[in-house]
Amino acid sequence: MSTTVNTVLGPIAAEELGVVAIHEALLSVVPGAQFAYDIEIDRAEIFEVLRDKLEAFKAAGGGAIVDRTGMSHGRDLPLYEALSRTTGVHIIASTGMGPEENLGGYFLTPQTNPPTPWPAERFAELFAAEATEGMVLPRVERRASAGLVVTTQTAGGATPTDESLLRGAARAAAQSGVALSFSAPADPIVALEAVLAEGLSADRIVVAGLDRAGSAATARAVAERGAYVAIDHIGQSEAGLISDDDRAALVAELVAAGLGSRIVLSSGAVGVAKGHPGTDVAYDAVLAGFVPTLAAHGLDEDGIRGILVDNPRNLLAVKEA
Repeated sequence: MSTTVNTVLGPIAAEELGVVAIHEALLSVVPGAQFAYDIEIDRAEIFEVLRDKLEAFKAAGGGAIVDRTGMSHGRDLPLYEALSRTTGVHIIASTGMGPEENLGGYFLTPQTNPPTPWPAERFAELFAAEATEGMVLPRVERRASAGLVVTTQTAGGATPTDESLLRGAARAAAQSGVALSFSAPADPIVALEAVLAEGLSADRIVVAGLDRAGSAATARAVAERGAYVAIDHIGQSEAGLISDDDRAALVAELVAAGLGSRIVLSSGAVGVAKGHPGTDVAYDAVLAGFVPTLAAHGLDEDGIRGILVDNPRNLLAVKEA
């Protein structure tokens, strides 16, 4: 494995990342919301809001944030570059998209005869290019390479397009050497098996959203397969999510089972949301509130550092072909 990570300012040594928030959102815009008459997108104002939040994260001890929004949900690379230069926080942007309901009509247009969803290989080609040649700005300009491939399946169950997205994302990760993060609310294990069947190594996969009610057994099964478990709603308490105390207990249980190297943490914060509700949680929720809870559940300093620094560093380091 290489020792570099793709950031919006270019590759850096993985050792420079420090504490990583693995699943966050900077600017999150519902596709099409930028054209709504009642939604204002003031980039100067957005910059100021995100700058303040990133500076608070850095002051708490944070080093890097992964923007998990993908390529069609508000990703603004020039904005992220300016934020990283101003705050000193490393920003890793992602490629990918999903679920199906968030795709534009172009990606849902039947491309074969007889008509089928976009095939996995088309998605793989699209995402892999962003992770190796640079992320696209309208129309054809490319910036720095994506540091993560992401996709999300429909909450009620994967659609055929969701399946193409997942398999395409897995192939793109294998081809480019960056890791894959996916969310499959209906059946994470089935989705994980599909990704593994595409030839992607388990240690290049992180399964998102495993701090929901009833997901403890799934989290352990994912970790036992060698993939990373994302406890990524820390500080949030909406319906269906477990409490921070239960999250800490789950982390402690996984560590006691020898699976501490398979855990990554995040708050799932949305810095600026347009067209959908934001989340009332800060990027420093893990450092400011959750780390003491982990300590109260018996984790020592080395164990906590391994989860906050070593695990995401190993996940995000680009794998050499």
